[in-house]
Amino acid sequence: MGHRIVAQGEAADLCVFNSCTVTNIASKKSRHLIRQMRRSHPSATIVVTGCPAELEPEEVRALGVDVVVGNRLKEEIPEILEREGCLVESEPHQLGDDETIWAQDLHGRTRAFLKVQDGCDQRCSFCVVTLARGEGRSGAADDLVEEVQRLEKLGFKEVVLTGVHLGSYGSDLGEPNGLQRLVARLLSETGIERFRLSSLEPWDLDDGFFEVFDDRRVLPHLHLPLQSGCDATLRRMARRTSRKEFRDLVEVARAAVPGLAVTSDVIVGFPGETEQEFAESIKFVEEMAFSGLHIFRYSRRKGTRAAELGSQVPGNIAQERSKVMHALAARMEQAFQKLHVGRVSDVLWETAEDCEMGRRWSGLSDNYLSVITEAAVGVDLTNTIRPTRPVPHATGGSDESYW
Repeated sequence: MGHRIVAQGEAADLCVFNSCTVTNIASKKSRHLIRQMRRSHPSATIVVTGCPAELEPEEVRALGVDVVVGNRLKEEIPEILEREGCLVESEPHQLGDDETIWAQDLHGRTRAFLKVQDGCDQRCSFCVVTLARGEGRSGAADDLVEEVQRLEKLGFKEVVLTGVHLGSYGSDLGEPNGLQRLVARLLSETGIERFRLSSLEPWDLDDGFFEVFDDRRVLPHLHLPLQSGCDATLRRMARRTSRKEFRDLVEVARAAVPGLAVTSDVIVGFPGETEQEFAESIKFVEEMAFSGLHIFRYSRRKGTRAAELGSQVPGNIAQERSKVMHALAARMEQAFQKLHVGRVSDVLWETAEDCEMGRRWSGLSDNYLSVITEAAVGVDLTNTIRPTRPVPHATGGSDESYW
């Protein structure tokens, strides 16, 4: 519509903020950033969308917001603003080469995140996102193929497929194995060099799913949310899996995909979690040997079933359990890194900063390891994929935390 994204520090006529309410901390940060946006751009039109805009529109508007747009209308923001007379008239123009390169930097540098699905029909007892996002909805495959082709022309090397309930893609359209079918189309109709799958619920995958990894363009990385390693806790969470089912799935996945990295999510301090349940959870998480772990202290969210459960775990106990789980996560991550010392993998190099040798480059391996290398000033690795052999990097202490 003729608008451009301004550089950092430049005055904006319009600010659009995509807010989050998955935890109390996320809600607090969202409110802080909205106020900060209003102070920084006093004359701009402030638009807020996302889950708080869906669940608490009046509270959001009271923060000095001009336009509040719920999740279900998020894709229609340009039309809504035009209808409300909030858009500044501007002449359309074709992006120049410099703007194309800058757009890559803005949208995740060398990786693009493509939302192929939204909403969720699963009702985990702790999750407020399902209330805010509504029922599961899949994007049209033709549109998604076209978007990936566009991203390819812009120079992106990796596309990450995302969704609130990604594994359910196609179910609302009556398409069994919808995600597999979509990945197959993207592989056959685009030339993107790397595809990565974001979070997938374990109950959405069967043994045949792992055939998508037969094409090396689909990267050997799975994020499978566990949430707890205790069956009793999983039942209170209304999770559709058990320790045995999760263990069996991971075993099949690792056997099917060489070098597979499996990362996960875990909640500590869920209502009713006893010391024994937490001990079971720790033991099972250690058994799974995840290469990475996102750890959340339970956050009581209004409107969820878990908020009404008795035996809420005191904050200090949840905090201590979080520390224990974080320590285990660090050990598992380091163990996975050591397994790959000396093994060649493809690394997509993304960013650089100055160092004594010249430039220190950071990138991601195919199985989601953060890799660092140093090169002379004249060497430009930006947006290149290079076979790379990781070695431990001496940090001056006993830890080998860079590779």
